[in-house]
Formats: sequence, C-alpha cells, structure tokens
Amino acid sequence: MRTPIIAGNWKMNKTAVEAAAFISQIRDGLNAVSGVDIAVCPPAIAIPAVAEAVKGTKIGVGAQNMYFEESGAFTGELAPNMITPFCQYVILGHSERRAYFGETDEGVNKKIKAALAHGLTPMVCVGESLEQNEAGETHSFVSGQVKAAFAGLTADQAAACVIAYEPIWAIGTGRTATVEQAGSIIGGTVRATIAEILGDDVAQQIRIQYGGSVNEKNIAELMAHPDIDGALVGGASLKPTFVDLVANAA
Repeated sequence: MRTPIIAGNWKMNKTAVEAAAFISQIRDGLNAVSGVDIAVCPPAIAIPAVAEAVKGTKIGVGAQNMYFEESGAFTGELAPNMITPFCQYVILGHSERRAYFGETDEGVNKKIKAALAHGLTPMVCVGESLEQNEAGETHSFVSGQVKAAFAGLTADQAAACVIAYEPIWAIGTGRTATVEQAGSIIGGTVRATIAEILGDDVAQQIRIQYGGSVNEKNIAELMAHPDIDGALVGGASLKPTFVDLVANAA
C-alpha cells in the first residue's frame, strides 16, 4: 500500500516572516491528519524559518529546486548540502523551471541523482502543454520525460522518488484534468513507463502525485483513483484551507 503524499508548492510567495506565521496557523491542523505524508515547499529564503516552525511535527519541508554540483561558480544556485539541514524533499523539473529558466531533461536527471546521493526525496515533475495534449502527443511526451529523468537510476533509487504529473494546461488556470484523464496518464503512461524501464515492482512502489488546480473540493475525488498517490498543490496550499485539503485527501 502506497502512503499518499500531499506537498504544497508555495512558488514565489511568502517572505520568511510570512511563511513562519502561516505555518503557525496550519501546523496543528496538518499534524493532526493521519494516513498521509505532508510537505511544504517554501521559497529558498524561507526554508530555515519554515523548518524551525515545523519542528516537533510530522510536516516535512521541501526545496523548490537545487543544482547538481556540490559547490562552485554557479551564482544564484543552491547545492544539495545547503538544503539538507532543513529539507527532506526537493521539487525537480517543474514545468515553470523548464519553461522560464531553460531546464532540460538531462539537467533534471543530474539533479535527481544528486538529490538521492544526499538523502533527499526528489519530487520529479512531468507534464504536457495544452498544444501537446490537443495534438494527441501526451503519452509520447510524458513517457519521454519519465525515461529521461530516470535514466541510469537503479530500481531502489527510482522507488525512493516521487513523480508529480502536472498537465501544464491545468496549472493555475482553474482547469483540472478529470479523474479519468489524470488516472489514465498516471497509470497508463507514467507508471507504465516506470514498469517498462525499471520493472513492475518499482512501478507499484513509486508514488505518483497529480498537480494542477487541486483544491479542498476536488482532492477526495482525485485520491479515490487507485493510481493517484497524492498531489502537488499550488495556490491552494497558500491558504488556511490547505488543512482541509490534506484532511480530505486522507
């Protein structure tokens, strides 16, 4: 049985002070929910404050990105060992990183390997654009992203990861894939591709989230699908009702 994981991606929202104050509002409610793993992923500047604010709870902390090198002349980047004192998770390959900052499949693969080497759980994002979806290219594109991301990983390494399927056309738009659409891609494409490249055992172990306009009203229906193992939540994780969302997921 795969334990669901709900992660809040706060993107470029909340200062360190605001983030700590928000955690004080929601921490007891989140900590009271059982049967689901929980993580919050604040902006880098707020990670230490959030890590301090969740001490003594079961709420995990994730970074929104990291670089694969240990150190060096990489202005503006964070090395894995800079986040490991505070984080258990790291989001890698988010569509916004790919679209706005030129991240490549090869770079995502290097970051996954670096994260695993430092004991972090990568949340690996994959997903297609509206144009690709409407052109019938979803399966081939998403499968290609999965194969590139997990190239060179062992079965044990892959099983330790989380995958987030986020159709780009549903991120922040208010449009949500139906349960049937999301489940079909997660099971028939993402999980099937993992089975193809790493075996069915890994495919059955790995947790695959859905992301894209998830909220407290639609999470229970999404979670009812046997292939959906949680959610990577954007805007809804910035509100106190994130507690309701997590409770409804559980």
